[in-house]
Amino acid sequence: MAKKALVQYALNIRQSCRALGISETCYRHEAKLSDENAEIAGWLLRLTAWQRNWCFGLCFLYLRNVKGVGWNHKRVYKIYRELALNMRIKPKKRLVREQPEALAVPQAINETWSMDFMHDQLADGRSY
Repeated sequence: MAKKALVQYALNIRQSCRALGISETCYRHEAKLSDENAEIAGWLLRLTAWQRNWCFGLCFLYLRNVKGVGWNHKRVYKIYRELALNMRIKPKKRLVREQPEALAVPQAINETWSMDFMHDQLADGRSY
């Protein structure tokens, strides 16, 4: 957009960046695509094929500690996500619960009693 503003309105870089609310460094920044990204992708694909249960953390630690590469973890993780190597999250197993017993039906009046209370107290004010 800043480049359009430069051409369309005949502004300089500083004016167009200020009008759009971006910094000049952001305007001048060029992404450096390197062959290292392909190398990182290759390593990640090989590691996940070799060890299927390794997540990103284990892959990165192996590359850093065993292979001795000096890549930034954020860069490696970005490539890991782009390759969609995220492990499937296994659903938790549900506990099988037994069916509760049916309530007994009394045969006569006052055969069974039940109490259901949250709070009560004695005549002298003590609660139990």
